[in-house]
Amino acid sequence: MNLPNLLTTIRFFLIPLFVIVYFSGQEFVAFGVLLLAGITDIADGYIARKHNWVTDIGILLDPLADKLMMLTVIISLLISGKISVLVAILIFIRDFGMIVSSIFFHFRGKKTVPANALGKMTTILFYLAILFIIFKFPFYMKFLWFVVIFAFFTSMIYLFEFRKMNRKNQSR
Repeated sequence: MNLPNLLTTIRFFLIPLFVIVYFSGQEFVAFGVLLLAGITDIADGYIARKHNWVTDIGILLDPLADKLMMLTVIISLLISGKISVLVAILIFIRDFGMIVSSIFFHFRGKKTVPANALGKMTTILFYLAILFIIFKFPFYMKFLWFVVIFAFFTSMIYLFEFRKMNRKNQSR
């Protein structure tokens, strides 16, 4: 257990905290919990790379924590009627698919693709969309659809990188 992995673990504990705060009617505070999760995500990645503390478990757990937090937020927004079922289903399919495939391939000995700039950009865009939803910006639904489409685009890039990385490793 190193500091980046500890920060990732903290993000797992922020998930139920978000739910409790959000459904107690404190949406702005819940967004603050989400921002704290985002800050720990940025910090753990920075520290891991700077000190060469990147671990296989960190490569697996970091995106898992991100996806679980995002799915929790999306389900919360769906339950509270702030987003449509279709948007929630698409985000769920994308994130759940990434979680399951990462875990499946990790335990089959395949290399998983660490987060890249497009993945981080997708996360930032989702945070912005959530901000727009909570603060009731009039264009939030159009922006959210843009983010959903962008997220699927970045997932396709991850898939190609995954295949390329594992083909390279098989030929060695």
